[in-house]
Amino acid sequence: MPKKKSISADKIIELYMDEVLMGETTSKTVYAFSKKNNFDESLFYQHFNDFEALEKHIFAVFCTKTIALLLQNEEYKTYDVKSKLLSFYYTFFELLTANRSYVHLKLKENKNKLESLKLLSKLRTVFKEFINKEIETDSIDFKNKTINKIQEKGMQEAAWGHLLFTLQFWLEDSSDNFEKTDIFIEKSVKASFDLRDITPVQSVIDFAKFLWKEKKSTL
Repeated sequence: MPKKKSISADKIIELYMDEVLMGETTSKTVYAFSKKNNFDESLFYQHFNDFEALEKHIFAVFCTKTIALLLQNEEYKTYDVKSKLLSFYYTFFELLTANRSYVHLKLKENKNKLESLKLLSKLRTVFKEFINKEIETDSIDFKNKTINKIQEKGMQEAAWGHLLFTLQFWLEDSSDNFEKTDIFIEKSVKASFDLRDITPVQSVIDFAKFLWKEKKSTL
């Protein structure tokens, strides 16, 4: 059978996910994977450096496709910040649910949590860019570029932590149609915006000062 002249990144992803989900022995080398699927090994490297890069890319694709779907919706552009974030979460987890077997296999059954987080590193980058660009939040102007930058990064990290927490909840959710996850998303996003309404950064600063004073008073 003649070799294919080209192959897209999406097709490689499809072939790889099928191989993983069929429970077959996963190809140990890119050469074996390429030969099995009838394309030149060099074509794989046009898209990915190795299998680890491919797996990281797969999780990032769930995010990029979510964002693309949102931006195709003209109504989305008129949403307030909270509605935009809710729309992201609902769409993102719909895509995850459509690929739950793969996501569950790679994350839930991987006992090494650090390895699981490594798989999500590219997703983390894409998600934080989305938060920075689309989810504008009220913040305190400290009149200092460095401190303001730290605050911005802190908000992005908090958003990423919330996504990870939601992902873990979804992995454990056994309710019909993952209804509990939908409720979790609604309540947790609402709570996060309610906290922003009372200037959480300043509250944290005030609380830190209080703890420091308490610690000093006990010395």
